[in-house]
Amino acid sequence: MIKVGVIFGGESVEHEVSIISAVQAMNKMDSEKYEIVPIYITKDGEWYTGDFLKEIETYQDMHLLKKYAKNVILYRKGGSFVLQNKGFFKSVVKEIDIAFPIVHGTNVEDGVLQGYLKTIGIPFVGSDVCAAAIGQDKIFQKQVWGSEGLPIPEYTWFFDSEYEEDSDAVIKKIEKAIKYPVIVKPATLGSSVGINIAHKKEELVKAIEDAIGYDNKILVEEVINNLTEVNISVVGNYDTQDTSVIEEVLSSSELLTYEDKYIGGSKKSGPSKGMASASRKIPAEIGTKLTNEVKEVAVKAFKALNLSGDVRIDFLIDSKKNKVYINEVNTIPGSLAFYLWEPIGKDYTELLDELINIAVKDYKKRINKTHSFETNILSGFTGGLKGAKGCKGVKGVKSLK
Repeated sequence: MIKVGVIFGGESVEHEVSIISAVQAMNKMDSEKYEIVPIYITKDGEWYTGDFLKEIETYQDMHLLKKYAKNVILYRKGGSFVLQNKGFFKSVVKEIDIAFPIVHGTNVEDGVLQGYLKTIGIPFVGSDVCAAAIGQDKIFQKQVWGSEGLPIPEYTWFFDSEYEEDSDAVIKKIEKAIKYPVIVKPATLGSSVGINIAHKKEELVKAIEDAIGYDNKILVEEVINNLTEVNISVVGNYDTQDTSVIEEVLSSSELLTYEDKYIGGSKKSGPSKGMASASRKIPAEIGTKLTNEVKEVAVKAFKALNLSGDVRIDFLIDSKKNKVYINEVNTIPGSLAFYLWEPIGKDYTELLDELINIAVKDYKKRINKTHSFETNILSGFTGGLKGAKGCKGVKGVKSLK
């Protein structure tokens, strides 16, 4: 039985959304094929494991969670990947064969976690470090897609330090590049956090100051007129790609909000089901021509960023001009976008199985590439450092003997 370590949580404004997505997935994995090992990262960066972490009720009392879950670290021990207890007795709690990150937002989805997993050498589900980093940064995405000739809205961007140094110059730059209304976004956040629409200068200033509270890079782009917002999921790697059904997400306001996405726009909706809570129309009623165009552009966008696993790509459509624009990609989408695959006959359990299989194939391809050489060019090096004598005078180094 394959031991799958499902990693979730982390220091992110999307922490709770990650918990929902992970619990959904863990309860849909094939328990006859996989041993599911929950690995929860708290907001202060501590890692915990325990079977009761598969239940959503666990997270209602963090004191009890930390009391009964095992505080662990993940590292490579010989040829195995182990979760070791951080307590006085540093015993191995669990071994895992593959990691399955179900994380959202900065510090976890943006390549940071993927970099650690790659450093210790464990196979993991989803995009590699570079693709994850670009996929988290809305500005990087546009720069890559624009260089590939893919359709993107007009935009500009700036650093928070530029605005703090000369806010008038930044405002003038924006107003010269784009006509009102504009949409202001923190570059690396998701779930519509910190995003606002501005129809005039006063609203623009307020939106910028809000966004700067979340990020040091700020994106400002045109608002697409006659807007229809649609999403599509792509599953695969650089070699093969499959596309899901297309959805039209319905918003209760001018901007698709965090509440629209995760609470269904109503406090009476009951416990959140992640992105499955959002109001949507499946399939989107956009006609055959636009449906084919969205699918074609989605695959090109997926390959341009060298993505892997399961992503959701969000599009903006000017319904009068029938013009399609790429909005952004979510490299680990809320609820893993399972609801976009079920209408075409792929249930959540089957989707999760496919994602693990893709990860195994990617790992096998990666380890067959050359990453280091057997030779040691330092073995005959003298170059002024003669043994431990070269460390004399180096602060903090007393002796190598």
